Amino acid sequence: MKAWHKTNVWQRVACVVLLLVAGVSLSANWLAPQGYATQYREEPSAPPSSHHWLGTDDIGRDRFARVLYGTRISLLLAPAAALLSTLMAALVGGLAGYLGGAWARLAMAVTDLFLAMPWLFLLITVRAMMPLNLSPMISVLVTFLLLGLLGWTSAARVLCSSAGSLRDSDFVRQARASGIRASRLFWIHVLPNLKPVLYAQFWISIPAFILSEANLGILGLGVAEPMPSWGSLLKELEGLISIGEEPWKFVPLLLLVIVVTSFQLVLSDPEQVAA
Repeated sequence: MKAWHKTNVWQRVACVVLLLVAGVSLSANWLAPQGYATQYREEPSAPPSSHHWLGTDDIGRDRFARVLYGTRISLLLAPAAALLSTLMAALVGGLAGYLGGAWARLAMAVTDLFLAMPWLFLLITVRAMMPLNLSPMISVLVTFLLLGLLGWTSAARVLCSSAGSLRDSDFVRQARASGIRASRLFWIHVLPNLKPVLYAQFWISIPAFILSEANLGILGLGVAEPMPSWGSLLKELEGLISIGEEPWKFVPLLLLVIVVTSFQLVLSDPEQVAA
């Protein structure tokens, strides 16, 4: 009981942190009205000051503004990519588990093929094949669309197993015996009972997609300049020799760690911890 209470407290703290980060990033237009692309050419690589709380980058752009806008992009579009991947997993895995037989074997064979190739490397390959001169907005949409289209495989296996169990359950057999069509049976009886699994897979995917976008940005294959993202902001750390040299540059990394850790705490199972 004590362990459960402690975990529950940390989950609440994590929720508050996520809401706070999301609220501040959504207020970027008011907190940083100068925008993420405005250049202060007379102040390149400036240290933190009252005008630039996190200093400026190599070409004089306000780093605080770029952190706010980059955070907003990740926290808005990573859930959108997670929603897309969860829907695909529901259609592929859920339908395959419900139909069973050859359909399930075929769907799982395709899923195994995707899982055999590390999907992050597959994502890097697909993104590298696209033009590098994509407009910033198109690059944002392409990056997170690829995340959603390529990140559904693990969830599909879980949903296939869950749907297969539901297919053989008593209430589904009773509904089938009453003459309900197979398509209606899937949409009305099977899919709604997969909601807890879908919900869990959706939330699990969000931090994974945030980290994947950061990896792409570090490699220069993520969101195109001048639009910021956590990946492009972390790329600035490449030339640093020590943490004490310019510690304010580590704010994006610290924020990324806090957000991903908060998601993990929110997703933690209190009963498992207590056990």
